[in-house]
Amino acid sequence: MKTMTCKQLGGACDMQFHANTFEELAEQSKKHGMAMFQAGNADHIEAMKKMQELMKSPDALSKWYENKRKEFEALPTNK
Repeated sequence: MKTMTCKQLGGACDMQFHANTFEELAEQSKKHGMAMFQAGNADHIEAMKKMQELMKSPDALSKWYENKRKEFEALPTNK
């Protein structure tokens, strides 16, 4: 299992996500982001706006995703 924070994934806080795969981690991050959006958290909403801009370019989004996946893969496994 590996750990990344909301901030490491482009978010706004230090909430930690733990998963065996990057896909699992991304899903946790997505759920957290939606909860923060529904709660009206301004910092997370601003981070989401940045992600929405990234989504306008499929190439940029793919590159971002692949870089985050590589960052995840390079992390040490939690003990």
